[in-house]
Amino acid sequence: MLRLLAIAIPVALLTACAAQAPVAPPQDSIAPVTTTAVVPERPFPHDSLYALLVAEFALRRGAYDVALEQYRAQAPALRDPAVSAHTTRLTQYLHRDEATLEAAELWVELAPDDMEARNSLARQLVASGRGAEALPHLAEIERHGHGANFPLVLTNFERLTNVQRTALAADVDRLAREFPDNTSLLFTQALLLHEMTQDDQALRKLDRLFSLEPEQVQALLLEGRILSAQGKANPYARIEKVLKENPDDNALRLRYARLLATSDMAAARDQFELLWAQAPEDTDLLYSLALINREIGDNATASVYLRKMLQLGQQVNAAQYYLGRIEEDNHNPDAALDHYQAVGPGQEYLAAGSRIGHILVDSGQLERANAWFTVQRDSYPEQREPLIGLQAELLNTAGYREDAMALLDTALEQTPEATTLLYSRAMLREQHDDLTAMETDLRAILALDADNATALNALGYTLANRTRRFAEALELVSRALALEPDEPAILDSMGWVLYRQGDLEQAAVYLRRALDLSQDDEIAAHLGEVLWVSGRQADAKTVWRQALGHAPDSDKIRAVVQRLQAGLQ
Repeated sequence: MLRLLAIAIPVALLTACAAQAPVAPPQDSIAPVTTTAVVPERPFPHDSLYALLVAEFALRRGAYDVALEQYRAQAPALRDPAVSAHTTRLTQYLHRDEATLEAAELWVELAPDDMEARNSLARQLVASGRGAEALPHLAEIERHGHGANFPLVLTNFERLTNVQRTALAADVDRLAREFPDNTSLLFTQALLLHEMTQDDQALRKLDRLFSLEPEQVQALLLEGRILSAQGKANPYARIEKVLKENPDDNALRLRYARLLATSDMAAARDQFELLWAQAPEDTDLLYSLALINREIGDNATASVYLRKMLQLGQQVNAAQYYLGRIEEDNHNPDAALDHYQAVGPGQEYLAAGSRIGHILVDSGQLERANAWFTVQRDSYPEQREPLIGLQAELLNTAGYREDAMALLDTALEQTPEATTLLYSRAMLREQHDDLTAMETDLRAILALDADNATALNALGYTLANRTRRFAEALELVSRALALEPDEPAILDSMGWVLYRQGDLEQAAVYLRRALDLSQDDEIAAHLGEVLWVSGRQADAKTVWRQALGHAPDSDKIRAVVQRLQAGLQ
């Protein structure tokens, strides 16, 4: 009975998933491994048979939660590798992290030589922030000859403490002694060293890697980034050599072009032009070339590429939006409006709406601007809330604060639980020093959605910045950070709360991490202030100068420098 069921369950599961929803892309970091489970003959509990039949029919109906509940109950009860395998796959498909970890651990326990099981567990351990625990499973995959993806353990490396980083590096080094010629491990070591700011040692690891695998793409790119950051002449020489020997390696050329775009736009343009010459109808390449040329200041060439996108009928909204920006640059507001008004709902829609509003208000056409927003709300009711928020922001910026507040008040009378509008009104109230009303709106959001990280962060930051309610601020921002641990704005808030509490050392840690993730001038202003007050004036000036390099007109940087009488000359 159990042998028959072990055959039936995979068919049922795969059939049901295929019938109900598209199958998620495979996530294996190893080559597919075909294993045949040897299922022992033993009595099969009738209750389990019934439960698995319930699961099968639930899958066929698309009732995945019901199916998952049955599988999670039966996997530990039956302790059968096949059932554990299907439980793991179903949890992965449904993105249930805790359940996936539980199922994968049981699968590995029952089938330790199944490399798919170990790979699933390794991935889930990494996703759970337990990369060091994933390493032994990746090692087993390597020992079985399947090629483990060792850099996987560095996922979310920035969240680790210094002690955890050192321990992970030691574990990787020990494994590298077992596999001295493994290029995946060598690359992992190089990445680790780079993340720990030991770039010279990282380069030595990369040299060793290149002696074994001269064209390893990730290693080529990492070496280029390190050498460029060190200011070395011709930092991308090795990449260029590989491309010269393999001129049709468009995958590497594209990665190289994107890398160049972070530091040398003209060189990046050359690489994108080579790629586009081989694929003249590739609108992604056209779009990249348009943006690069606009960044360089060559609007005429950018317009040519954008109009080619229109001719091809691809990424039309993006093309129209940037043609509008170019017309604004050329002081042709009417032509810019034509392009912006051609942008439909999508990624650029609200940005185009913002530009339309600014052009009309700046030219004294407030009624026309308001009419445009009304028409858009009627035409695209799904965009109602963001359009109202955008219109209110525009009115407030233009000096029509009462009109902005009336717009939001009226909208919230109609939809009092619209959290985006509550947030817009809260921010408007904060700008005009009505902190009590601001807090009321933000707490209304949290009453509707206790895990709204944006509201938690905004309230916590404001309490820290404009009151002395530091304990409340810390609790709110900590909750936000637990929900979005890599969000620069929340990391900035945490740093600022700690600074206001007097914990300068930890404040600098959070602010530095925030600035690493986002070159935002307000974050730089905060970090510089913390460093200055800590007695590290030279470091503070370095942070501010670098920020002004990215945002030369930053009022935030200049305000803090003036307030602290720092002087950057």
